Amino acid sequence: MTHNPVHTSVRERNKVLAAVVVGTTVEWYDFFIYAFMANLVFAQLFFEPAGPGLAQIIALVSIGISFLFRPLGAFLAGHFGDRIGRRPMLVLTLFLMGAATTLVGALPTYDMIGVFAPIMLLLLRILQGLSAGGEWGGAVLMAIEHSPKHRRGLYGSFVQSGVPIGMLLATGILAAVRALFPGESFLEWGWRIPFFISIILVVLGYIVRRSVEESPVFQEIKETAQQESAPIVQVFKRYGLIVLFCALVFMGNNAVGYMTTGGYIQGLASRTVEEGGFGFDPVGVQLANLAGAVSWLIFTYVAGWLSDKIGRKPLYYIGWVALIAGVIPLFQLSSIDVAGVAWAVTILGVGLGLTYGAQAAWYAESFPASVRYSGVSISYAIGAVIGGAFAPTIAQALLQATGSTWAIVVYLLATIVISLVGTTLLRDRTQIPLSIEFENEGNWAHWKKGDPDPTAISSGAGH
Repeated sequence: MTHNPVHTSVRERNKVLAAVVVGTTVEWYDFFIYAFMANLVFAQLFFEPAGPGLAQIIALVSIGISFLFRPLGAFLAGHFGDRIGRRPMLVLTLFLMGAATTLVGALPTYDMIGVFAPIMLLLLRILQGLSAGGEWGGAVLMAIEHSPKHRRGLYGSFVQSGVPIGMLLATGILAAVRALFPGESFLEWGWRIPFFISIILVVLGYIVRRSVEESPVFQEIKETAQQESAPIVQVFKRYGLIVLFCALVFMGNNAVGYMTTGGYIQGLASRTVEEGGFGFDPVGVQLANLAGAVSWLIFTYVAGWLSDKIGRKPLYYIGWVALIAGVIPLFQLSSIDVAGVAWAVTILGVGLGLTYGAQAAWYAESFPASVRYSGVSISYAIGAVIGGAFAPTIAQALLQATGSTWAIVVYLLATIVISLVGTTLLRDRTQIPLSIEFENEGNWAHWKKGDPDPTAISSGAGH
């Protein structure tokens, strides 16, 4: 078989990278703004009748609720992404997230309408979870399937950068709003402003995303009429262990990452001592968190670039060591002062970036073309559920039960050890051919890192 692979121009690749960065940034901005507010004000605004301690726990649980619906979003987006294309799902998930986020900003509080307020809040958080579950897989495949095979790690890191950039944006806007509306004015209505800003960001994301072409691999699948009728079923039937290993790889990074992206560190540092926090200046804490986002962003790109040089698995081993080094002093540094918070999250960002930047490429290379959207989406969603879904809630419960942040450190280190096991078990397929032709010829299952690309040899076209 000598089907010639679809090539992508440099201009189109740059458009795709811009589209995935803008889109994923908007998605994660929306997601993080909710998490930050859950740590800061939702206990008082929506769950106050439960009492101070329990209200805070419930507010943190509401962050995790969305993760339980990520697999459903991944199922739906994966199914239709493998059937009708990557591009349509990217636009749909963007609008779903933006609509849910904006409506959160418009919600009446418990004092206004009683129990209906937290119910509507949770329903909108579920919609955010559905969107996040479907967004990541589509963005990954648009970037990876357009990229040269020797630069997949770097191209994939642009998708991953949406998390730290989204955190930068959310943290910066929140810091500005808290400075402009201090004290009671923030609690009364200032908290709504970051949610309304989402509308502007969604429009920008749509303008960028609508101009990109469909993934060349999906075009190849469509041209040869080789869409799976039930890709999710095939993923679990034939690649269930790969899904499990991928999910385990993500667990540690996600659990540790949600100490910052879930707003836990910021909430702990800025709550008063009477409320169980460290009592630092809230605006200062938000600005300190920017340092962690910058560190995470830089090392996300470093990880993508380096994984193309040394392989995905060796890069991850380095990353886990760095993450352990960041977790151990995390709360000790954060309890000193605002500068300590900045140092803590900056050191943590090194390990977070190194264990996140290459994830897009490794996931995409772990599944064959016909079920790739479904495979990467459901793996990511399951990893998020077992990792970050209730990490802030577990952290708070451990703190309240033991009175010590060291219990949280032990919990986070345990998740890293589990991810280290997953890293060892998941095969490194760096630079494996991604085409449907390669899958059809029966080469995919037996390929290992370093093997040549037989489709490129037979067609005379390197990718």
